[in-house]
Amino acid sequence: MKKSILVLTAVAGLALASCQNFKKGEGGLEYKFFEDKASEKAVGGDVLAMDIVVKTDRDSLLASTYDLGLPQIAPIVPDSLMQGGYPGDNNTILKMLGEGDSAVFKLDLDTMAARTGQPKPEFADKYIQFTIKVKKHFKKGNLTDSALFDQVNKYYMGEMEGLKKAEESKIAGFVEKNKLQPKKTASGLQYVIKEEGKGANPVVGDTVVLNYTGKLTNGKVFDTSNLDIAKDENSFHPMKQYEPLRVRIGHTPVIQGWTEGLQLLKKGSKATFIIPSALGYGERQQSNLIPPYAPLVFDVEIMDIIAGPKGDTPQVTPPTGAPTQIPVN
Repeated sequence: MKKSILVLTAVAGLALASCQNFKKGEGGLEYKFFEDKASEKAVGGDVLAMDIVVKTDRDSLLASTYDLGLPQIAPIVPDSLMQGGYPGDNNTILKMLGEGDSAVFKLDLDTMAARTGQPKPEFADKYIQFTIKVKKHFKKGNLTDSALFDQVNKYYMGEMEGLKKAEESKIAGFVEKNKLQPKKTASGLQYVIKEEGKGANPVVGDTVVLNYTGKLTNGKVFDTSNLDIAKDENSFHPMKQYEPLRVRIGHTPVIQGWTEGLQLLKKGSKATFIIPSALGYGERQQSNLIPPYAPLVFDVEIMDIIAGPKGDTPQVTPPTGAPTQIPVN
């Protein structure tokens, strides 16, 4: 019992020390550096490539570049062009950083509301926390905007190429970790039928009614028709209707992996699709949830198949990859 008390006391002491390590900045900003080794900090006109995790003071995760596997590209706005800025804002944070630095910042929401005239967000109380690791510092100096962008773009496309090369190993790792023995089609779609349904397979023109959960190979859920899963996985959206989805094959615009995969399943089937990016979104990034060159995993359950008119032909072209733009904050 005494040992437990000592351990709890030590943990509490570390937590208190951690809080005390935060320094105070302008505008109520609080910050703490884990690594402060950059010889030059960013100035107006520079660009930072950084990994960032954004959380609320309620410990809710808002965004993470680690889920995407791509850094956030963050330009630092020169003071002469800054509108609505104030000491202690996002731009202040960026100008405290340089290449190799890592730190955590607490952006004061009362100050933000007072200085910008905007209401505090409903999802936080006192602050929003940014944990940042700077991977690359692009210095404007005497470079033209075009020359600076070329440097940033070359770096970013190199990061994209890394994602492309890692795709096969992500799929293989997912299959091995989950001890799956999937079948593979000529297109590259892999699938496991966990429960075999009955009746005929759907064809072009038929409507498939299904429940589904989509996730990345790291297990991160990005979409689901199941309300309980959405809440458990912190992916709940109040505007979304959590109910079975209706997909008319060849007409409803879905990714190619779905168009092919759904035709492999009968009513009542439960299956897992492992969809390579070539049959998904290719090199396109989907908001902050699906990175470029992302293999996708879908657990699906076929609730019903509604026959369509005979001899129906496809009327839509499934989404394909498109040139990727560098996301900036």
